[in-house]
Amino acid sequence: MVRLQKVNGGNIWDIVGLSVFWSQKKFVADNKTSIIEAYASISSGGNVFTFGIYDDKTPVGFVMIGYGTDKYWKSPPKVAENNYNIWRFMIDKRFQHKGYGKAAFQLALDFIRTYPCGKAEKCWLSYEPENTTAEKLYSSFGFVPNGEKDVNEIIAVIDL
Repeated sequence: MVRLQKVNGGNIWDIVGLSVFWSQKKFVADNKTSIIEAYASISSGGNVFTFGIYDDKTPVGFVMIGYGTDKYWKSPPKVAENNYNIWRFMIDKRFQHKGYGKAAFQLALDFIRTYPCGKAEKCWLSYEPENTTAEKLYSSFGFVPNGEKDVNEIIAVIDL
């Protein structure tokens, strides 16, 4: 059974040890970098949630969810203000194409819809234009490009 578990002192090294295929590394930061960025954002007034994705007791992926902006984020997209975002999402190379991505993505949206930082109108994410696998997954959940970019990445949104 797929579930989310907060990253903590007991599982952090399992989550840091997960990785994607070499060809996918250009699309997503490694989990160590993501956890460092989450800590930096939280210490700067941001709201970030980090979760390991598990199949029962086996870690299979990682998701990082944010809300709003922090004081050090230069030029955030307009949609970032007072909305949730799926900042990072990855499934370990050993567990891809087994249904974990769709199941975990739904769990991430379910968590967001509990509004842990308060009510919001939208959830957004960004992806590299060449990452057609991510685009297909995100669009299957109703995410559509809104015309904004985060540097070179396409921003897609869904109404909550």
